[in-house]
Amino acid sequence: MALSAEDNLRLNVLLAQELYAVRIDESKMIVYALTAKGEAKVPLNAIGKDEVYIKEVKALFSTHVMGSPGGYPVYLKRWTRMGQARDDTLAQLLLLGEPEAVVAAVHAPGLSDELAARAWWAMPSAENARRMLEKKAVAEGNTGKELAEFLIEFLPFEEEQSDMIESVRLVLQPGLIDQQQKEKLWAKTKTKRSFYVGFLHAAADDLPIDVDAHAHHEKVSRQLKPLLDEKNAYALMLEKVLSDKGQAFIDTAEQALKKPGNQDVVVSLLAAIANYFSGIAPETFSEDDIVAICAEAETLCCGNNDEMNKVIAALEGSIDNAQQYLCAMTVLSCLSVKLVNPIFARSDAIGTVMRKKIKPVTEPIFEQLKILRN
Repeated sequence: MALSAEDNLRLNVLLAQELYAVRIDESKMIVYALTAKGEAKVPLNAIGKDEVYIKEVKALFSTHVMGSPGGYPVYLKRWTRMGQARDDTLAQLLLLGEPEAVVAAVHAPGLSDELAARAWWAMPSAENARRMLEKKAVAEGNTGKELAEFLIEFLPFEEEQSDMIESVRLVLQPGLIDQQQKEKLWAKTKTKRSFYVGFLHAAADDLPIDVDAHAHHEKVSRQLKPLLDEKNAYALMLEKVLSDKGQAFIDTAEQALKKPGNQDVVVSLLAAIANYFSGIAPETFSEDDIVAICAEAETLCCGNNDEMNKVIAALEGSIDNAQQYLCAMTVLSCLSVKLVNPIFARSDAIGTVMRKKIKPVTEPIFEQLKILRN
């Protein structure tokens, strides 16, 4: 099927301009284009069935852009969503009028801030916004704030808790939202508890909550100063955890762990806690057994770990439970999805039922958090 003479003329005039992005509204049969002169619109006068006619329109754009009427291979959906599109073809992908081609550009690691702005014009969606904000160039560019604002406004309409966590994590990147917006987002954690996890990932050291430092913090900081100056990993972690910001992390982690909504929240929360304590994670440990991890951490604290022993020696006689603190932190550094995989492999339960099933994992974690709490 050929294009109508009128459409063929209008579209070729459009293609003669400097194009930045193309979007086709198949329901209204309109071609929109972002050009150097601004937005352009070409209403289509279809001959025959709309679906077949749209294919001809896309073939015209593909021939002009890529030299072939075959268009973008949408069957490569999974491949392109893994970020395999070549950086030197990203601009071309945005000119095909094919949504999946835009998605391929959005997932590409080499996406620039300018191309992100074009992609956002072509296909504004929450998923695309999240994928683009993963790129440093976009998050730090002019487009980043616009994407962050969209994600915050769209949060009430998100259905998947994993998407909520990811959106919160991404908008909390430095420079995207101000302190007032951050506090408003925090206020919503009372009803959207999965937001806690996003905060733990992105703002672990700067949570918008006032919590007093641990009663032992000042004494620990003073007695560990030589080790802190030496960058002793255990000294640094203990001082950090007992500070007001560290206690805010512990408090928030407890709140998040009390009522995770589904498996995605649990997995992401375990990762956030482990990442916080990653500086002291043992090289090897029993990743899939929390009881074994607790036992191994206790053995480590009583063993020949020089850095750890220096901390214990420095605090001896003044802090009775210093060894217990170090052991708890070590356990928390070992958390991962592997602890809950055996449970989740046998059950797809959510809510109260899920929380009951994972108690053998979460109860020991609560115990470690309690040890570190003021």
